[in-house]
Amino acid sequence: MDDGDVAGLQAYADELRETFMRMQREASDLNARAQSIRITEKSADGLVSATVGVRGELIRLDLDPRVFRRPDARGLADAITGTVQRAAAKALEELVELFAPVVPPEQLRAHLNGDLETVLDQLSSGMSGETHHR
Repeated sequence: MDDGDVAGLQAYADELRETFMRMQREASDLNARAQSIRITEKSADGLVSATVGVRGELIRLDLDPRVFRRPDARGLADAITGTVQRAAAKALEELVELFAPVVPPEQLRAHLNGDLETVLDQLSSGMSGETHHR
């Protein structure tokens, strides 16, 4: 190897190192932004308010005191469940949108929903250059 080859390899190594460090910074920033996702959703009647985090976990639940005027435990439970589920779905979509520049949305949705078959199909397709649609 002559000095030009060594200098070229060193420049390439430096470029790879910088690219890796940039990717690490961007991943850290994406992770921080993802962890800060909070979604608040209200029930149709406005009496239930639920705030969830990035994983759809319930962070806060607020019940308007007017819910106690109508003793309907099943209706209240359904309103709470539906409100939390809508908030969790919105949190998932916000996360998917946040990561769209680095992870294809359908692949991330399948992964987060535990759809291992779809994830493996997509990985296999990516490696072979094929395109599968479900």
